[in-house]
Amino acid sequence: MRRVLRWWSGIFLAFLVVGALRVFMPLPFANEIVILSIYVMGCNFLLGRVGFISFGQPAYLAVGAYATAFYLFYFGQNPYLGILLGVLAGAVVTFLIGPFFVRLRSDYFALVNLALAVIMYYLMEKVLARITHGDNGLWFLTRMTSTSGLDLTRPGQFFVFAFVVALALWGFYKYLDETIYGACCLATKVNEDKVRFLGYSNLHIRWLAFVIANTTTALAGSLYAIYFGFVSPEITSPHRAADPVVVTILGGVGTLYGPLVGAIAYTGMKDVLSRVIVNWEFFVGFLLVFIMLAGERGLWDTLEQVLRRPRRIAGRPWTPNS
Repeated sequence: MRRVLRWWSGIFLAFLVVGALRVFMPLPFANEIVILSIYVMGCNFLLGRVGFISFGQPAYLAVGAYATAFYLFYFGQNPYLGILLGVLAGAVVTFLIGPFFVRLRSDYFALVNLALAVIMYYLMEKVLARITHGDNGLWFLTRMTSTSGLDLTRPGQFFVFAFVVALALWGFYKYLDETIYGACCLATKVNEDKVRFLGYSNLHIRWLAFVIANTTTALAGSLYAIYFGFVSPEITSPHRAADPVVVTILGGVGTLYGPLVGAIAYTGMKDVLSRVIVNWEFFVGFLLVFIMLAGERGLWDTLEQVLRRPRRIAGRPWTPNS
Protein backbone atom coordinates (compact mmCIF):
# COMPACT_ATOMS: atom_id res chain seq x y z
CA MET A 1 0.00 0.00 0.00
CA ARG A 2 2.82 2.39 0.87
CA ARG A 3 4.52 1.68 -2.44
CA VAL A 4 1.29 2.41 -4.33
CA LEU A 5 0.88 5.72 -2.48
CA ARG A 6 4.50 6.67 -3.22
CA TRP A 7 3.96 5.60 -6.81
CA TRP A 8 0.94 7.85 -7.38
CA SER A 9 2.36 10.70 -5.33
CA GLY A 10 5.31 10.85 -7.70
CA ILE A 11 3.01 11.00 -10.71
CA PHE A 12 0.87 13.73 -9.15
CA LEU A 13 4.02 15.66 -8.24
CA ALA A 14 5.14 15.54 -11.85
CA PHE A 15 1.83 16.83 -13.06
CA LEU A 16 1.76 19.58 -10.47
CA VAL A 17 4.67 20.96 -12.48
CA VAL A 18 2.44 20.98 -15.57
CA GLY A 19 -0.32 22.60 -13.54
CA ALA A 20 2.12 25.30 -12.45
CA LEU A 21 3.07 25.84 -16.07
CA ARG A 22 -0.62 26.29 -16.84
CA VAL A 23 -0.85 29.03 -14.20
CA PHE A 24 2.35 30.92 -15.01
CA MET A 25 2.73 30.19 -18.72
CA PRO A 26 0.47 30.81 -21.72
CA LEU A 27 -2.18 28.17 -22.35
CA PRO A 28 -0.81 27.14 -25.79
CA PHE A 29 2.58 26.42 -24.18
CA ALA A 30 1.01 24.15 -21.54
CA ASN A 31 -1.15 22.35 -24.12
CA GLU A 32 1.84 21.73 -26.37
CA ILE A 33 3.85 20.29 -23.49
CA VAL A 34 1.11 17.85 -22.47
CA ILE A 35 0.49 16.62 -26.03
CA LEU A 36 4.21 16.36 -26.80
CA SER A 37 4.80 14.36 -23.62
CA ILE A 38 2.08 11.90 -24.70
CA TYR A 39 3.69 11.71 -28.14
CA VAL A 40 7.09 10.90 -26.62
CA MET A 41 5.77 8.25 -24.19
CA GLY A 42 5.50 5.66 -26.95
CA CYS A 43 9.02 6.30 -28.25
CA ASN A 44 10.35 6.27 -24.69
CA PHE A 45 8.73 2.89 -24.01
CA LEU A 46 10.08 1.36 -27.22
CA LEU A 47 13.62 2.64 -26.69
CA GLY A 48 13.87 2.27 -22.93
CA ARG A 49 12.04 -1.01 -22.40
CA VAL A 50 12.36 -2.96 -25.65
CA GLY A 51 15.51 -1.42 -27.12
CA PHE A 52 13.94 -0.29 -30.40
CA ILE A 53 14.81 3.17 -31.68
CA SER A 54 12.11 4.40 -34.05
CA PHE A 55 12.40 7.26 -36.53
CA GLY A 56 8.93 6.50 -37.86
CA GLN A 57 6.82 7.96 -35.06
CA PRO A 58 5.44 10.71 -37.34
CA ALA A 59 3.79 7.98 -39.42
CA TYR A 60 1.83 6.65 -36.43
CA LEU A 61 1.12 10.23 -35.34
CA ALA A 62 -0.39 10.84 -38.78
CA VAL A 63 -2.52 7.69 -38.58
CA GLY A 64 -4.29 8.97 -35.49
CA ALA A 65 -4.47 12.56 -36.73
CA TYR A 66 -5.87 11.71 -40.16
CA ALA A 67 -8.35 9.14 -38.84
CA THR A 68 -9.72 11.86 -36.55
CA ALA A 69 -9.60 14.45 -39.33
CA PHE A 70 -11.41 12.26 -41.86
CA TYR A 71 -14.25 11.66 -39.44
CA LEU A 72 -14.61 15.32 -38.47
CA PHE A 73 -14.24 16.65 -42.02
CA TYR A 74 -16.37 14.15 -43.93
CA PHE A 75 -18.69 12.33 -41.54
CA GLY A 76 -19.28 13.67 -38.02
CA GLN A 77 -18.78 16.49 -35.56
CA ASN A 78 -18.14 14.90 -32.15
CA PRO A 79 -14.48 15.38 -31.13
CA TYR A 80 -14.61 12.56 -28.56
CA LEU A 81 -15.67 10.09 -31.24
CA GLY A 82 -12.95 11.47 -33.48
CA ILE A 83 -10.32 10.73 -30.83
CA LEU A 84 -11.71 7.23 -30.32
CA LEU A 85 -11.51 6.52 -34.06
CA GLY A 86 -7.95 7.83 -34.15
CA VAL A 87 -6.89 5.51 -31.35
CA LEU A 88 -8.64 2.53 -32.97
CA ALA A 89 -6.97 3.28 -36.31
CA GLY A 90 -3.59 3.41 -34.60
CA ALA A 91 -4.21 0.11 -32.83
CA VAL A 92 -5.35 -1.66 -36.02
CA VAL A 93 -2.50 -0.37 -38.19
CA THR A 94 0.20 -1.19 -35.65
CA PHE A 95 -1.34 -4.60 -34.96
CA LEU A 96 -1.18 -5.47 -38.67
CA ILE A 97 2.35 -4.27 -39.43
CA GLY A 98 3.84 -5.13 -36.03
CA PRO A 99 4.73 -8.79 -36.72
CA PHE A 100 6.81 -7.74 -39.74
CA PHE A 101 8.60 -4.82 -38.11
CA VAL A 102 9.49 -6.30 -34.71
CA ARG A 103 11.34 -9.22 -36.31
CA LEU A 104 14.04 -6.78 -37.40
CA ARG A 105 17.14 -5.76 -35.49
CA SER A 106 17.10 -2.34 -33.86
CA ASP A 107 19.06 -0.59 -36.66
CA TYR A 108 16.90 -2.06 -39.43
CA PHE A 109 13.81 -1.37 -37.33
CA ALA A 110 14.77 2.32 -37.20
CA LEU A 111 15.32 2.51 -40.98
CA VAL A 112 12.11 0.67 -41.88
CA ASN A 113 10.09 2.97 -39.65
CA LEU A 114 11.75 6.00 -41.22
CA ALA A 115 10.83 4.63 -44.65
CA LEU A 116 7.24 4.22 -43.44
CA ALA A 117 7.18 7.88 -42.42
CA VAL A 118 8.39 8.90 -45.89
CA ILE A 119 5.76 6.70 -47.55
CA MET A 120 3.02 8.11 -45.32
CA TYR A 121 4.12 11.66 -46.10
CA TYR A 122 3.90 11.22 -49.87
CA LEU A 123 0.65 9.27 -49.60
CA MET A 124 -0.99 12.16 -47.77
CA GLU A 125 0.63 14.88 -49.88
CA LYS A 126 0.39 13.40 -53.40
CA VAL A 127 -1.30 10.03 -53.82
CA LEU A 128 -4.38 10.72 -51.69
CA ALA A 129 -4.45 14.46 -52.36
CA ARG A 130 -8.08 14.35 -53.49
CA ILE A 131 -9.07 13.12 -50.04
CA THR A 132 -6.46 14.84 -47.88
CA HIS A 133 -6.41 18.11 -49.90
CA GLY A 134 -2.64 17.81 -50.14
CA ASP A 135 -0.60 20.64 -48.63
CA ASN A 136 -3.77 22.68 -48.04
CA GLY A 137 -4.80 20.13 -45.41
CA LEU A 138 -8.16 19.41 -43.83
CA TRP A 139 -9.76 22.25 -41.84
CA PHE A 140 -12.51 21.21 -39.46
CA LEU A 141 -12.23 23.51 -36.45
CA THR A 142 -15.63 25.09 -37.09
CA ARG A 143 -17.25 21.71 -37.74
CA MET A 144 -16.63 20.37 -34.24
CA THR A 145 -19.60 20.70 -31.91
CA SER A 146 -19.51 21.63 -28.25
CA THR A 147 -19.78 18.63 -25.94
CA SER A 148 -21.24 18.24 -22.49
CA GLY A 149 -18.79 18.05 -19.62
CA LEU A 150 -15.44 19.11 -21.04
CA ASP A 151 -15.81 21.08 -24.25
CA LEU A 152 -12.79 20.17 -26.36
CA THR A 153 -13.36 23.13 -28.68
CA ARG A 154 -12.26 25.44 -25.85
CA PRO A 155 -8.47 25.46 -25.24
CA GLY A 156 -8.79 25.69 -21.45
CA GLN A 157 -11.10 22.70 -21.19
CA PHE A 158 -9.06 20.83 -23.78
CA PHE A 159 -6.04 21.24 -21.48
CA VAL A 160 -7.95 19.62 -18.61
CA PHE A 161 -8.91 16.68 -20.84
CA ALA A 162 -5.37 16.22 -22.20
CA PHE A 163 -4.01 16.55 -18.67
CA VAL A 164 -6.26 13.73 -17.40
CA VAL A 165 -5.41 11.53 -20.41
CA ALA A 166 -1.68 12.06 -19.85
CA LEU A 167 -2.04 11.29 -16.14
CA ALA A 168 -3.85 8.03 -16.95
CA LEU A 169 -1.14 7.07 -19.43
CA TRP A 170 1.62 7.80 -16.91
CA GLY A 171 -0.14 5.50 -14.45
CA PHE A 172 -0.56 2.83 -17.13
CA TYR A 173 3.11 2.84 -18.13
CA LYS A 174 4.16 2.80 -14.49
CA TYR A 175 1.90 -0.19 -13.97
CA LEU A 176 3.51 -1.96 -16.94
CA ASP A 177 6.94 -1.43 -15.37
CA GLU A 178 5.78 -3.29 -12.25
CA THR A 179 4.28 -6.28 -14.09
CA ILE A 180 5.80 -9.51 -15.38
CA TYR A 181 5.26 -8.19 -18.90
CA GLY A 182 7.39 -5.14 -18.12
CA ALA A 183 10.15 -7.40 -16.85
CA CYS A 184 9.86 -9.50 -20.02
CA CYS A 185 10.26 -6.36 -22.15
CA LEU A 186 13.53 -5.54 -20.40
CA ALA A 187 14.63 -9.18 -20.62
CA THR A 188 14.02 -9.42 -24.36
CA LYS A 189 16.05 -6.24 -24.78
CA VAL A 190 19.02 -7.75 -22.89
CA ASN A 191 18.97 -11.47 -23.62
CA GLU A 192 16.53 -13.11 -26.05
CA ASP A 193 17.80 -16.62 -25.41
CA LYS A 194 16.96 -16.48 -21.70
CA VAL A 195 13.46 -15.20 -22.45
CA ARG A 196 12.95 -18.08 -24.88
CA PHE A 197 14.33 -20.53 -22.29
CA LEU A 198 11.75 -19.31 -19.76
CA GLY A 199 8.98 -20.12 -22.22
CA TYR A 200 8.09 -16.62 -23.41
CA SER A 201 7.88 -15.50 -27.02
CA ASN A 202 10.17 -12.60 -27.94
CA LEU A 203 8.00 -11.89 -30.97
CA HIS A 204 4.79 -11.59 -28.96
CA ILE A 205 6.43 -9.43 -26.29
CA ARG A 206 7.79 -7.00 -28.88
CA TRP A 207 4.60 -7.08 -30.93
CA LEU A 208 2.48 -6.05 -27.95
CA ALA A 209 5.00 -3.36 -26.99
CA PHE A 210 4.91 -2.07 -30.56
CA VAL A 211 1.11 -1.85 -30.50
CA ILE A 212 0.98 -0.18 -27.07
CA ALA A 213 3.66 2.39 -27.89
CA ASN A 214 2.40 3.40 -31.31
CA THR A 215 -1.26 3.45 -30.29
CA THR A 216 -0.16 6.01 -27.71
CA THR A 217 1.49 7.94 -30.53
CA ALA A 218 -1.74 7.76 -32.57
CA LEU A 219 -3.61 9.14 -29.54
CA ALA A 220 -1.22 12.11 -29.51
CA GLY A 221 -1.96 12.62 -33.22
CA SER A 222 -5.70 12.69 -32.50
CA LEU A 223 -5.16 15.27 -29.76
CA TYR A 224 -3.08 17.41 -32.10
CA ALA A 225 -5.88 17.25 -34.68
CA ILE A 226 -8.55 18.28 -32.17
CA TYR A 227 -6.46 21.04 -30.65
CA PHE A 228 -5.49 22.71 -33.94
CA GLY A 229 -8.65 21.80 -35.86
CA PHE A 230 -6.42 21.17 -38.85
CA VAL A 231 -4.26 18.36 -40.25
CA SER A 232 -1.77 18.50 -43.13
CA PRO A 233 0.97 16.17 -44.44
CA GLU A 234 3.49 18.24 -42.47
CA ILE A 235 2.53 16.25 -39.37
CA THR A 236 4.30 13.21 -40.84
CA SER A 237 7.17 15.09 -42.47
CA PRO A 238 10.37 12.98 -42.42
CA HIS A 239 12.48 15.98 -41.36
CA ARG A 240 10.70 15.87 -37.96
CA ALA A 241 11.30 12.13 -37.57
CA ALA A 242 14.06 12.60 -34.99
CA ASP A 243 12.04 14.90 -32.71
CA PRO A 244 10.52 12.24 -30.41
CA VAL A 245 13.87 10.45 -30.15
CA VAL A 246 15.61 13.72 -29.26
CA VAL A 247 13.02 14.56 -26.60
CA THR A 248 13.28 11.01 -25.21
CA ILE A 249 17.05 11.28 -24.82
CA LEU A 250 16.80 14.80 -23.39
CA GLY A 251 14.34 13.70 -20.72
CA GLY A 252 15.91 10.34 -19.93
CA VAL A 253 15.49 7.05 -21.78
CA GLY A 254 13.22 4.53 -20.06
CA THR A 255 12.28 6.84 -17.18
CA LEU A 256 8.71 7.57 -16.15
CA TYR A 257 9.12 11.35 -16.02
CA GLY A 258 11.54 11.60 -18.94
CA PRO A 259 8.86 12.44 -21.56
CA LEU A 260 7.46 15.24 -19.40
CA VAL A 261 10.86 16.74 -18.54
CA GLY A 262 12.07 16.39 -22.12
CA ALA A 263 8.88 17.98 -23.48
CA ILE A 264 9.26 20.96 -21.12
CA ALA A 265 12.93 21.43 -22.09
CA TYR A 266 12.37 21.00 -25.83
CA THR A 267 9.26 23.19 -26.02
CA GLY A 268 10.86 25.80 -23.80
CA MET A 269 13.95 26.05 -26.00
CA LYS A 270 11.83 26.14 -29.14
CA ASP A 271 9.50 28.87 -27.89
CA VAL A 272 12.02 30.98 -25.99
CA LEU A 273 15.26 30.63 -27.97
CA SER A 274 13.51 30.89 -31.35
CA ARG A 275 12.54 34.46 -30.47
CA VAL A 276 16.19 35.40 -30.14
CA ILE A 277 18.03 32.95 -32.41
CA VAL A 278 16.67 31.56 -35.66
CA ASN A 279 18.70 28.33 -35.53
CA TRP A 280 17.58 27.30 -32.04
CA GLU A 281 18.07 23.63 -32.94
CA PHE A 282 21.83 24.20 -32.51
CA PHE A 283 21.39 24.46 -28.74
CA VAL A 284 19.19 21.36 -28.66
CA GLY A 285 21.89 19.45 -30.55
CA PHE A 286 24.63 20.77 -28.26
CA LEU A 287 22.66 19.73 -25.16
CA LEU A 288 21.98 16.32 -26.69
CA VAL A 289 25.69 15.73 -27.41
CA PHE A 290 26.58 16.82 -23.88
CA ILE A 291 24.03 14.39 -22.38
CA MET A 292 25.35 11.50 -24.47
CA LEU A 293 28.99 12.21 -23.60
CA ALA A 294 28.15 12.59 -19.92
CA GLY A 295 26.97 8.99 -19.71
CA GLU A 296 23.65 8.99 -21.56
CA ARG A 297 21.84 10.41 -18.54
CA GLY A 298 18.86 12.55 -19.44
CA LEU A 299 17.74 15.65 -17.63
CA TRP A 300 15.49 13.67 -15.30
CA ASP A 301 18.27 11.20 -14.33
CA THR A 302 20.61 14.11 -13.61
CA LEU A 303 17.98 15.94 -11.57
CA GLU A 304 17.14 12.77 -9.65
CA GLN A 305 20.79 12.25 -8.72
CA VAL A 306 21.03 15.84 -7.48
CA LEU A 307 17.88 15.46 -5.37
CA ARG A 308 19.05 12.19 -3.86
CA ARG A 309 22.53 13.45 -2.93
CA PRO A 310 21.48 15.44 0.18
CA ARG A 311 19.59 12.42 1.52
CA ARG A 312 22.59 10.17 0.96
CA ILE A 313 24.82 12.66 2.75
CA ALA A 314 22.33 13.01 5.62
CA GLY A 315 22.14 9.24 6.05
CA ARG A 316 25.91 8.67 5.88
CA PRO A 317 27.56 7.83 9.24
CA TRP A 318 30.09 10.36 10.54
CA THR A 319 33.77 9.57 10.14
CA PRO A 320 36.87 11.57 11.13
CA ASN A 321 37.54 12.34 7.46
CA SER A 322 33.97 13.58 6.73
